[in-house]
Amino acid sequence: MTRFASLPAEVRLLLLGRGLRAFADGFISVLLPAYLLALGLDTWAVGLLSTATLLGSALMTLAVGIWGHRFHHRGLLLGAALLMFATGLAFASLSHFLPLLIVAFVGTLNPSSGDVSVFLPLEHVRLAHAAQGEARTTLFARYSLVGALFAAVGSLAAAAPEALVGLGIGLVPALRGMFVVYGVIGLLIWLLYRRLPGRKLQAAPDPPAALGPSRRIVVKLAALFSLDAFAGGLLVQSLMVVWLFERFDLSVAAAGAFFFWSGLMTAFSQLAAPRVARRFGLLNTMVFTHIPSSLALIAAAFAPRLELALGLLLVRALLSQMDVPTRSAFVMSVVTPSERTAAASYTAVPRSLASAFSPSLSGALLATGWLAAPLVACGVLKIVYDVTLLLSFRNARHEDE
Repeated sequence: MTRFASLPAEVRLLLLGRGLRAFADGFISVLLPAYLLALGLDTWAVGLLSTATLLGSALMTLAVGIWGHRFHHRGLLLGAALLMFATGLAFASLSHFLPLLIVAFVGTLNPSSGDVSVFLPLEHVRLAHAAQGEARTTLFARYSLVGALFAAVGSLAAAAPEALVGLGIGLVPALRGMFVVYGVIGLLIWLLYRRLPGRKLQAAPDPPAALGPSRRIVVKLAALFSLDAFAGGLLVQSLMVVWLFERFDLSVAAAGAFFFWSGLMTAFSQLAAPRVARRFGLLNTMVFTHIPSSLALIAAAFAPRLELALGLLLVRALLSQMDVPTRSAFVMSVVTPSERTAAASYTAVPRSLASAFSPSLSGALLATGWLAAPLVACGVLKIVYDVTLLLSFRNARHEDE
């Protein structure tokens, strides 16, 4: 990969911002269920809060898809960073379910290990204009790699509240402090993105536009991505934490340590994705790494011992996210350059909407003791998605060709 220092200044800023957001998401996704349970809420409430966060992000991303091409990306990114700052401070100051639900809906909290925020399509568009063909796949892989590495380190930071409790600070105040840290990181991102230039990274052949010639392709991709996202929403990281709590009585610190190693496995897969894609193609890389990861997840649901379950989940982490940079590059390659802003949002929005409704279902299943059901359903639905995607797009034309 290209050395970081040799990348364009705008790309370096976006990668730094992605890293900061991933670090914050890494510890928040682990601490969110612990915080809600410490406030006296139940497992179903964790699922409902997760649904609210994802649904709110989906609606904001939809707004970007409809009207985003009329505004400059820089202003939208700055607004999203300020919203992140406000979200952290608000969550740290509230204790009751309804206010927390409202903040979760309008804010930027991310209960998953991936990026589902309004930042995502905005940053993707700027990155898409910075490179072409294989170079674009490599750039998206670097973007995903930075996210995975910083999210892994952020997971380790989830142990901080337990350390503070050992110093005599109450558990709830310690957890609140981490949400303040989340908000401060949002402010740092705002300061960082103020340095983004007002111009585009690289002029596209045509100005940004709503969907036109590529509408049929984008609609088909959006439908398939929705199925994948609904499946993934059954097991967002916050609910995986709950599953580990309920199934094996794992502590918050131990869960954070596991997600650190899981994040490293994911980061390794992001690093390998461009090389695999160059050899086997974007679509094959997406599909044939995803299916084994889903099989490992299903097996983990029935693992009798913690060590075996964690081993299978690490196998899943090694394979399941290799499709992230390749999927982003695939979408950008099959639409015209002027439609990329709209395509990024229209494929991201259904994913967010679909994933928004499944966490509450998963939370209810966990609350009733059906601990294996979310993992099995997630794995089966993802395999259906992979097979359908392969059959639908194996002969797709790429605009860069």
